[in-house]
Amino acid sequence: MTDPISDMLTRIRNAVSAKHVRVDMPASKLKAELARILQDEGYIQGFQIIEESGLKKNAQLQQVMRIFLKYGPRGERVITGLQRISRPGKRVYFGVNDVPLVLGGLGTNILTTSRGVMTGRAAKQNGVGGEVLCNVW
Repeated sequence: MTDPISDMLTRIRNAVSAKHVRVDMPASKLKAELARILQDEGYIQGFQIIEESGLKKNAQLQQVMRIFLKYGPRGERVITGLQRISRPGKRVYFGVNDVPLVLGGLGTNILTTSRGVMTGRAAKQNGVGGEVLCNVW
């Protein structure tokens, strides 16, 4: 797998389309930060990192991230769209004044900056730009 962030977003997108309650994926620090932002912005209920043993006899423990998805009172999706912006083949960077709005401010973009992973709004408040990982709406 060459793009683990894209894999994470695709798993979430597919699980939301199928109305699943949760989705599991391999864990990493960057994925955990993305999930934390999605939780803080109200797109998911929560997440947890779980240690699971492999299928083979002498397999080491591997970390799995479990994301609990969120739906409205009548079962409508909270996450209607996820879009990967910066990819390994084409990196996309924005300065502090160039960070775009998602759906006129209704959505959220997630950036990785010199001060860590944060939303576009937080990056503007902190006066930093960075690489735009994805847009969520």
